[in-house]
Amino acid sequence: MRLSAFKKALTSFDTLDFILPDGTQVPSHYHVTEVGQVTKKFIDCGGTVREEMVVNFQLWYADDKHHRLTANKLLQIINIAEEQLALQDAEIEVEYQSDTIGKYGMEFKDGTFHLTTKMTDCLALDKCDVPQPKKKINLSDLVLNNNCTPGSGCC
Repeated sequence: MRLSAFKKALTSFDTLDFILPDGTQVPSHYHVTEVGQVTKKFIDCGGTVREEMVVNFQLWYADDKHHRLTANKLLQIINIAEEQLALQDAEIEVEYQSDTIGKYGMEFKDGTFHLTTKMTDCLALDKCDVPQPKKKINLSDLVLNNNCTPGSGCC
């Protein structure tokens, strides 16, 4: 989800709920402790220099169970970050504490923000000799050559 879509969704309600990929809800007394822009410049295993940029939110919660972050307050925080940091309209990445700091994507559905899993991948498969999975086809889907019929001797 891009920052512009997130901001638009924030204007449609007051309370914010975030759901983890396993279906559990982030405790409602969470804080957004960071809003930022993260740029990563790197070289992949095939030697290609790459750059990625995301808008980063960090969700955190403590024992202050009466704390509630409203959509309007978060929108104010984002507006300040846009002014001070020149945030770009990029994909949002959410950091949330699990066994370590987990990184999640985000999507909006059914009035709720869902944190989505992110996976690692090889960006240079063509150069890494990683075997590609074979394409599975059904024999019934094969188109037969019209000249090759049973008993014609072509096989």
